[in-house]
Amino acid sequence: MPIPDFIVELRSKIGRDPLPLTGVTAVVLDDRDRVLLTRRSDDGTWALVTGCLEPGEQPAVCAVRETLEETAVVAEVERLVSVEGLPLRVLPNGDQVYWLDVAFRCRYVSGEARVNDDESVDVAWFDAESMPPLDPRQTRCLALAREAAREPWYVS
Repeated sequence: MPIPDFIVELRSKIGRDPLPLTGVTAVVLDDRDRVLLTRRSDDGTWALVTGCLEPGEQPAVCAVRETLEETAVVAEVERLVSVEGLPLRVLPNGDQVYWLDVAFRCRYVSGEARVNDDESVDVAWFDAESMPPLDPRQTRCLALAREAAREPWYVS
């Protein structure tokens, strides 16, 4: 997975010190309420579509872009699901990141789900009965996205 140029430039100045970055999570659902998941190439786990916000990019635009880039699926954002600051994460290369994650409920528009970049080794739709395990934060995002409630979730 290539590191975005803007992060490479920042890292050249701050090294591996903690860097605050904004990420997005796209909970993409189809008309049968199946969820689109990717199997990550870095650790082999199944996950919701995620990505890093580019400088000047709007979070909802990022969710749509990342979905297309990673899965070849065109989606549209329906609503904000959650906003959450995540604990410090140390990446395998030693870089430290504080992610601010903005999660969106998205609706499938078109395209056939497939691996579309080097960040995934598999892409598939899953119904509630056949879901692989997700990490606890992503499990919560998926549950919140499937709820009828329109208010975003956040820690207060």
